[in-house]
Amino acid sequence: MAWRTHMTQDVRKVAILGATGSIGRSALEVVAGSAGRLRVWAVSAHRRCEELLVLAQKTRPKFVVATDSRRAAEFDWQELPSETELLMGQEGLRQVVQHDEVDIVLAAIVGSAGLTSVWAALEAGKTVALANKEPLVMAGPLIMELARRCGGELLPVDSEHSAVFQALQAGRRKDVKRIILTASGGPFRGFTPEQLRTVTVKDALAHPTWSMGPKISVDSATMMNKTLEMIEARWLFDLRPEQIDVVVHPQSIVHSLVEFQDGSVLAQMSPPDMKLPIQYAFSYPERWPGPAKRLDLSQAFQLDFEPPHEETFPALQLGRDVARLGGSAGCVLNAANEAAVARFLDHDLSFAKIAPVCRAVVESHAHESDPTLEQLLGLDLWAREEVNKWQLT
Repeated sequence: MAWRTHMTQDVRKVAILGATGSIGRSALEVVAGSAGRLRVWAVSAHRRCEELLVLAQKTRPKFVVATDSRRAAEFDWQELPSETELLMGQEGLRQVVQHDEVDIVLAAIVGSAGLTSVWAALEAGKTVALANKEPLVMAGPLIMELARRCGGELLPVDSEHSAVFQALQAGRRKDVKRIILTASGGPFRGFTPEQLRTVTVKDALAHPTWSMGPKISVDSATMMNKTLEMIEARWLFDLRPEQIDVVVHPQSIVHSLVEFQDGSVLAQMSPPDMKLPIQYAFSYPERWPGPAKRLDLSQAFQLDFEPPHEETFPALQLGRDVARLGGSAGCVLNAANEAAVARFLDHDLSFAKIAPVCRAVVESHAHESDPTLEQLLGLDLWAREEVNKWQLT
């Protein structure tokens, strides 16, 4: 897709969906450090009403949205600022992201729950700073076609996709040979398949580089996050599956690379800090001073790269297979993974079974090569039910 080259507003009004999560908190720091270029226009959360109220008191947005309507109805909102309006449920999200005054929607709602709000924002021709992988994994062709048809725009916030996006600007798209997504390797880099059979939830949540929520931390530990990123990159950058590779880079300083036909490889580098890709999506095509950490080249440091151990991390091959299959496969994989990770976090499924369960569900579903959104939503529910009814330990 063609990206816009400018925004005309002096102050860009931002709706932060998933404001109480790690991405949302980083986004609020970016806004606070923007010297008035950005304004928090709306914030949303699901059940964390107390935190949402505190955010509203600090940022005084036009709207707050509590998507768990029952929880929101029970909560005391009397201390909400007088200028802030409370909305509830998915309809509240739709109202916010489609509002005429919103310039940028930061989509940071974890899981498939973020799909409908991204869809609504693009339907209204909005710029979406995309921090959740699931919309493109679930419905990549439909999402990209919607953006083209309605004049919406997707700007990547994932550090890997932001890095590719930035590096691509140094050359012509037709000259790209491949992109290389970097992976930290997570907490189990160097483990054998046998060692993974006994890892615990606590082990999986101990990421060596990034501070993330539990679901994303487990995805990093299984390397399912790279699986989802490969699928996302296929649609976002209009690539063939064979043009997408993964390399393990434990320092997480090189966030991804682009190789061109002549052999030149361009990388985007910075310390591991999500504020930088968030700010670039907010400021694009400009670059502003901001609160992100800086790379200190006055100090010696080392950059290591190694191929991933695919026998240990079978999710990677599953991602390639799903990217090639296309159609409904990405949606089923995403839903199966969410359900499997939830079972693992509940101590109801072993870590080593997450990827095999996901493969089994993908291979057993009735594949649709050109699904509608309604079919995808139905398959999403089916895949979750499949995972949850299996008797696995």
